[in-house]
Amino acid sequence: MGTVYYVSKNMGLGILVLAFSALATIIALSIAYNKERAKNRGKLEGGASDSTTSMPPTGPFTPKEPWDHFRLPDSLIPVSYNVTLWPRLEPNADGIYVFTGHSTVEFRCVRDTDLIIIHSNKLNFTTFFGHHAELRALDEATVPSIQSSWLVVKTMYLVLKLSSSLSKGASYVLYTEFMGELADDLEGFYRSEYVKDGVKKVVATSQMQATYARKTFPCFDEPAMKAVFNVVIIHRRDTVALSNSMEIDSSDSLFDGEPVRITTFEPTKRMSTYLLAFIVSDFGNIGSKDKDLLIRIWAQKEAIDDGQGTYALNVTRPILQFYEKYYGTKYPLSKSDQIALPDFHAGAMENWGLVTYRETALLYDPTLSSTGNKERITTVISHELAHMWFGNLVTLRWWNDLWLNEGFASYVEYLGADYAQPTWNIKDFIILYDVQKVFAVDALASSYPLSRPEEEINEPAEISQMFSTISYSKGAAVLRMLSEFLTEPVFVRGLNSYLNTFAFNNTVYTDLWDHLQKTVEDTPDLHIPQTIHSIMNRWTLQMGFPVVNIDTRTGSVSQKHFLLDPYSVVNRPSQFNYTWFVPIKWMKNGVEQPLYWLLQKTDTNSQMRVSGGDWVLANTNVSGYFRVNYDLENWDRLLSLLNTDHQALSILNRAQIIDDAFNLARAKIITTSLALRTTKYLSKEKEYIPWESALRKLDYYIIMFDRTEVYGALQAYLRKQIKPLFEYFRTVTNNWKDIPTRHSDQYNQVKAIGVACSMGLEGCRDLMKSWYKKWMENPSHNPIHPNLKGTVYCHAIALGGVEEWDFAWRMFQNASLASEASRLRSAMACTKTPWLLNRYLEYTLDPKKIRKQDAISTISNIARNVVGLPLAWNFVREKWSYIFEQYGKGSFSFSNLVSGITMRFSTEFELQELKKFKEDNLHVGFGSGSIALEQAIEKTKANMKWVAENKAEVLKWFTEEAT
Repeated sequence: MGTVYYVSKNMGLGILVLAFSALATIIALSIAYNKERAKNRGKLEGGASDSTTSMPPTGPFTPKEPWDHFRLPDSLIPVSYNVTLWPRLEPNADGIYVFTGHSTVEFRCVRDTDLIIIHSNKLNFTTFFGHHAELRALDEATVPSIQSSWLVVKTMYLVLKLSSSLSKGASYVLYTEFMGELADDLEGFYRSEYVKDGVKKVVATSQMQATYARKTFPCFDEPAMKAVFNVVIIHRRDTVALSNSMEIDSSDSLFDGEPVRITTFEPTKRMSTYLLAFIVSDFGNIGSKDKDLLIRIWAQKEAIDDGQGTYALNVTRPILQFYEKYYGTKYPLSKSDQIALPDFHAGAMENWGLVTYRETALLYDPTLSSTGNKERITTVISHELAHMWFGNLVTLRWWNDLWLNEGFASYVEYLGADYAQPTWNIKDFIILYDVQKVFAVDALASSYPLSRPEEEINEPAEISQMFSTISYSKGAAVLRMLSEFLTEPVFVRGLNSYLNTFAFNNTVYTDLWDHLQKTVEDTPDLHIPQTIHSIMNRWTLQMGFPVVNIDTRTGSVSQKHFLLDPYSVVNRPSQFNYTWFVPIKWMKNGVEQPLYWLLQKTDTNSQMRVSGGDWVLANTNVSGYFRVNYDLENWDRLLSLLNTDHQALSILNRAQIIDDAFNLARAKIITTSLALRTTKYLSKEKEYIPWESALRKLDYYIIMFDRTEVYGALQAYLRKQIKPLFEYFRTVTNNWKDIPTRHSDQYNQVKAIGVACSMGLEGCRDLMKSWYKKWMENPSHNPIHPNLKGTVYCHAIALGGVEEWDFAWRMFQNASLASEASRLRSAMACTKTPWLLNRYLEYTLDPKKIRKQDAISTISNIARNVVGLPLAWNFVREKWSYIFEQYGKGSFSFSNLVSGITMRFSTEFELQELKKFKEDNLHVGFGSGSIALEQAIEKTKANMKWVAENKAEVLKWFTEEAT
């Protein structure tokens, strides 16, 4: 256990006096708010009030003063906070929802300074003798007076200039009273709404990661600035208040004639500001307690009453138990609350002790939810609970190392989910969901390393860009590779040592390498050719990954930085010259061979030299983060094996061969025809992972050619390949009356139906229309199995017209299950009627129609539709200023919009449009979508080249093979 800091006795008496006055003050703040807001509306945006000194002018680009920098000075260290918040769940006379509050922060001076710089954004402050705060000292230290105070909008600071320096080693207390807007922007302390029986309900909730705690109360809002938080929430008596720790007191009171309840929580563990959570709602819960650990699932009362929280409750305890054993450390808190929110930008957030989720990521209905919904809930819960130790107990020092936090959780979420659902074999899915996914991004010249220098990540938008596929999926892939070559027991021992050493503190990624290295040295029978630092730095400090070239004629083994566009220029230099230490697991003729390390550009392994019918396969079960290329003879042997006895290779390696081949062809390392040949055996394949891998690769061909004459031949070929799988599932499901037993087969059934309908297989589309029509005829009874709903809805709406779309809209509006609403929302983007798509795009501007959390994904879904692409592109260009203002400054998903609307771009005209869009909006900005925009330009150029060079060959191949 880490040290828990409590306020001193003297300070406690002072806070008690301040607290009584503050409760009266926040009443007065609320009453005075309308007048103040009318007088100075800029104050809610962080502007200085009339009674304070204006910020001294500085140059527009060059930081000159400490408050011009986005990083806090290293002179003050917080110890503890006392925070009282009172959110109003009804609008004031101006129609604005507000919250009021007061806080004290005890901090220690570690370097002489006459400045107090603390984060604050969009907060109004009560002034004390003309200043924003009061300063007191502990232990009889001399207290300098505040000479001036001001708010800095750009860097989001409250700055206090003191008459003299604070004393090094002394502790002080800063007291503030403030007011903010409980806006619907999904950031900081915000407002979420839902409708029950025609009545609007308001929830006050929070999202602090990464830089939004400062929007709730003044704080040292950096992950390394850990402290203890003492929280009090004032709220309506018909609501319940939640925070990170357990409630220890609740009492009723009257403030200015208003009946309220005051809920006090026990002091938190020492933690970072981004993990704080404050929620006031009228939600219900389902819970269980065992061995002093309380587990509760919170949601709208109707959802709890319908049993939608039961699955999450049942799966949480075994996942926590798994992690306690895996981490070698007991769960650090006394409770685990998880809550489903109507409005939430991210999928979920790992607030310590109070995890927030989208409703689709936590609520499950055994009758209405699909297998995919169940898996998503399991893996998201597993991911967030993994953070309770890795991220929360031990926290990154700065956001440049976010990959270690998110990459680790993205890896071990499969382990936790596998423990909870051992029959799913879910650990294999990391290849689809993470490894192959990030390969596509990390093969671009505009990619970047996992760990970036601290000085590159400063502004909030730069921090938001770190929440990317690189951090999550590459982090997961690289850590999985590390665990594979160390072996899981060694990896876990090193992890246990790391967590126990740094509990309640902060680290950098090299601290983990230190503890893993010590564990390696303590394991006599484990031999690796270099230190953990030497090996892993090459995977974390340089972007990209290698393609390993194996020539089975000579035994030559070499590596090269893999780029999708071989002519692209990499502008980011590498201290390792883009060479990696590559652990290669491999087999010969189906027999596993000893692990081989490729430590240089070129090497020779005589054991890999084969001839005749013998074959070599490298990167077995895709344990390493690299691609593999062979000499043409070995490729031919592997393809022959797939066509004659595909089960001689593992499911993962069948998927790998397809994925590698298609990407090697994109990079002009092998021919496009060779890549396409890897799909010929699919008419015999019944497993989901190889099929999904192939369809993702062929999806690129679809989006490049579905506006050209190639598409007809491509459809004919895929129709031929998918027919045996479609007929197989028709048979095993008794003509679609049943559902396959195996978890992966359920996915593959959906895939078979979806591809068959998209490619025009006879009878499939009529099946979709008939199922949907039956539902339209009796809306209270949906005959479509939950697993098939998403596919059926999309195809029926695509094949239908206004009537089918409007029916889906009505069902969407009335859906009582979030996952059902999500399916319908996605399916409505499938219509081929342009005016319906344009109307739907307009709906994304109205939060009453499409929630803000869903606007970006809805626009992206429309852009995915070949008819909707130009409509979405025009819409985004026209509305860019509004869209950027709403989502571009901090939303983690904003980059998905940029990549989504440009995915089909493959012509010179589209490239010029994209460049003009960039030029025209430089004054607006691109925020957390900046990297995605550069990648979109790079991808468009690569697409243009690829289409020009491959169109004729692709058309010829599909035409010949479709017969």
